[in-house]
Amino acid sequence: MRNYPNVHNPCVTIITPLYNGGQFVSESIASIVNQTYSNWELIVIDDCSTDDGTRIVEEYQKGDNRIKLIRNECNLGPAKTRNLGIEAAAGRYIAFLDSDDIWLPNKLEVQLRFMEDNNTPFTFAYYEQIDEQGKLIKKMDYFPKKVTYRSTMMSNKIGCLTAMYDTQYFGKVYMVDIRNRQDYTLWLQLLKKVDYAYCVPEILARYRVRKGSISSNKWKLVKYHWHIYRHIEQQSFFTSLYYITNYITLRLLRK
Repeated sequence: MRNYPNVHNPCVTIITPLYNGGQFVSESIASIVNQTYSNWELIVIDDCSTDDGTRIVEEYQKGDNRIKLIRNECNLGPAKTRNLGIEAAAGRYIAFLDSDDIWLPNKLEVQLRFMEDNNTPFTFAYYEQIDEQGKLIKKMDYFPKKVTYRSTMMSNKIGCLTAMYDTQYFGKVYMVDIRNRQDYTLWLQLLKKVDYAYCVPEILARYRVRKGSISSNKWKLVKYHWHIYRHIEQQSFFTSLYYITNYITLRLLRK
C-alpha cells in the first residue's frame, strides 16, 4: 500500500450481496484483494444461493481474514441483504461492490484521498460498462463535478459500485426494501443530510451489464421511479410527474 498524508488509514467496509454469483464473484473479490489500499473488510452476504458462489468465497477466506461471509437463512432480496452488511460493518467508510462487478486496483486509494482532500463525506466516480465477457460497452465518464438531492431526483448519476459514504458523518444509513433501485433510495437519504455528493473524475470500476436483468429493461424502471417519487420521497402527484418526465427524457430516451 502506498502511504499518503491525508488518509490516516481508516477502515473501509465493502458490502457484496451474493445470489448465484459463482460465475463472476472470484473476479470481483480479486479486484478487492488487489487494491493498493489495504485497510478494508469485505462482507459478502449470501442470499440463499444454489450455485458454488459461497464455496469460492470460502476459498478466499482461507487466505485473507479481512473477508467475512454471512449466510441468510431465507432469501431476503438485495436491499435487506445489503442492509445486513451495513449493520455488520466495522469500517468508518461504507462502499458497495456487487458480485459481478469489478474495481480497478487504485479505487479505494484514489477515492479516499479525494474525500479527505476535499472534506466530503459522500462521493462516487466514473466507471465503465462491460458485457458478460468483459468487453467494453461504453465509458461512463461524463458526470458532473457534484450532484444535489434535486438533480439526483431528476437523473441519478451515482453508480452503486463507485459510491462511498462516511459513517462518522452520517451514521449508518440503510436502503429501502424495494425490488429495484434500492441504492437510489440510499443516495437520496444521504443527499438530504449533505448539500452535495462529489464525483471523483476518474474511471475506478467496471459495471457488468447482464442480459435479462431488471435494470436492463429501461421501461420497467419507470414504475420503480414513480414509486420512489410518490411513496418513498412522498412528493406530490405533479412534482412526481415533473421528475418522471425528466427521468424519461434524460435517461430512457437517451441512445
